[in-house]
Amino acid sequence: MNNYKLPDGNVQISFSGGRTSGFMLHEILKANNGLPDRAEVIFTNTGREMEQTLDFIQECSDRWNVNVTWLEYDVVDDKVTYSQVSHNSASRNGEPFEKLITRKKILPNVLMRFCTVELKINTAKRYLKNPLELGWRTWTNAVGIRFDEPKRLSVKQKKDVFVRWFALAENKVTAKNVDDFWSKQNFKLKLPVVKNKTMYGNCDGCFLKSEGQLAMLCKEFPDKFNWWLDLENQHKSRGDYGYFNHDRKMFALKENVDNQQDWVFDQQGYFCQTNEGDCTG
Repeated sequence: MNNYKLPDGNVQISFSGGRTSGFMLHEILKANNGLPDRAEVIFTNTGREMEQTLDFIQECSDRWNVNVTWLEYDVVDDKVTYSQVSHNSASRNGEPFEKLITRKKILPNVLMRFCTVELKINTAKRYLKNPLELGWRTWTNAVGIRFDEPKRLSVKQKKDVFVRWFALAENKVTAKNVDDFWSKQNFKLKLPVVKNKTMYGNCDGCFLKSEGQLAMLCKEFPDKFNWWLDLENQHKSRGDYGYFNHDRKMFALKENVDNQQDWVFDQQGYFCQTNEGDCTG
């Protein structure tokens, strides 16, 4: 089965910088002998991606001879917009994320995931719809959700200017297929993989990650963890709106990590409790 042929009309290919969306991009390129002008590969940078992720995106672009448009959420003259950046100029310290939080005056959380909507989905939309850029009115958005992620596939699509295309699911691609593909390549995403899950992929301290993955981040990359912790400390006076996850506050997680004996962390993957795919915005 090969359902990677581009549908009619304009096509946005979302590339999160993960192994799954990277595999999807490769298969689309192969099936279409490259990309026509009506297709655009987009990476939306939040500033909280690991350096290895940014390097991987650039390497895919260089090795596969495909242009990747790098975008970031921005605010200029009190108006929400976007900035087009590159591997060299992309934010590394959460600047787009902090601009969004400053504007919203609250933290995103498990019930209000406006970070994904604004930093990724709407940022790409603003670029694609801009008459000074592509000026698209409607399009198809290729999203890297696998066949073995039924919960993510079952989410009802809201009416929008784009429709989503789940090419991997159509081809019944599973995590094993993705693993097999990257095991045969002469380059890869240089982040640890545990039980088919890339550790520290997407936003490094995303509140949707398992408690175990955040614990590993706290232990191995305390500076990155502290970025999230500091934001909660700054906004905790806002009550429930001052925490990324009210049931799993960052300060409490850090206290728990600090009290753990090192042997717990020596078992790679001990804390890996989830097996979902790349962020799809």
